Amino acid sequence: MKAAVVGGSGFTGGELLRLLDGHPEFEVAQATSRSYANKTVGSVHPNLRHLDLRFTEPTDLESVDVLFAATPHGVSMEQIDAFRDAADTVVDLSADFRLPREEQYDEWYDGHERPDLLDEAEYALPELNRENLPGADLIAAGGCNATATIVGLLPLFENDILEGDEQVVVDVKVGSSEGGAGGGDASSHAERSGVVRPYAPTGHRHEAEIQEYLGLDVSFTVHAVDMVRGASATCHVFPNGPVSKGDLWGAYRGSYEDEPFVRMASGGGGVYRYPEPKAVAGSNYAEVGFELDPTNKRLVVFSAIDNMMKGSAGQAVHAANVALGLEETAGLEHTGFHPVGAP
Repeated sequence: MKAAVVGGSGFTGGELLRLLDGHPEFEVAQATSRSYANKTVGSVHPNLRHLDLRFTEPTDLESVDVLFAATPHGVSMEQIDAFRDAADTVVDLSADFRLPREEQYDEWYDGHERPDLLDEAEYALPELNRENLPGADLIAAGGCNATATIVGLLPLFENDILEGDEQVVVDVKVGSSEGGAGGGDASSHAERSGVVRPYAPTGHRHEAEIQEYLGLDVSFTVHAVDMVRGASATCHVFPNGPVSKGDLWGAYRGSYEDEPFVRMASGGGGVYRYPEPKAVAGSNYAEVGFELDPTNKRLVVFSAIDNMMKGSAGQAVHAANVALGLEETAGLEHTGFHPVGAP
């Protein structure tokens, strides 16, 4: 199958190109970039210097089987007709089609130009929405912070440990790549180094996804920290009734035992006792874990992902595999590295 990446010069676009290059069923036919048109892909992404491919203008789209749009918010909703004319299947990695209702975009974003298409889009996270992905031709990858949170909390809802009215406080710590290749002063190395900086204490847009897909209002805060890749969510949950460790193991194993890209890390031995972004860097794996605090009836849930993989490009390819009837893990089976530097 032929694939195109629109917005291929950004960090996520580079991850898509890397994954598609190693995918057994896809051939990368086109990568677009306004800023780097006519330059080689390898001149922007040095890990892809072996590719015989140059960036083209995004206005000159080729006909392909699947198009991945790694563009800033607002671009896909403007260009969606051109994307769909060029490809049978469109996978959007921006926020443009993640939410199903126009009023949600009025509240959390700046409105929406194509609300008529919102109910057609399928949320890409397979652990949540696998049954609706086969045959889908408009797919919306989830936000990385929302993905980390949803993967951590989903088994509690699937197994009736949470019902939606409990207090849940979520603290997410993310790497600088979340800001993209043009992340600005706050993402520069000199400013980012050594920090644990709250940058969205309240009102983060990814709350909308958590509310929509878990039916839960959360108290949500995001910190920028000194790493490049990764998103780590710590969720403080106060269930209405008693919960045992046996209940939790049953819930998480029941939800994730057959999931190819979710691993449990919950208080075992060794240095990496709980989920850490460093342990999944470069891979499509999510790690989840938990602990009970009997003194205050608190449940602490941990989850960790690579924000550009499970939180973006990897999730998009995973969803495309399911939508197109391919082997679900195709092109995504590689693990991360150990030891590595800061992810």
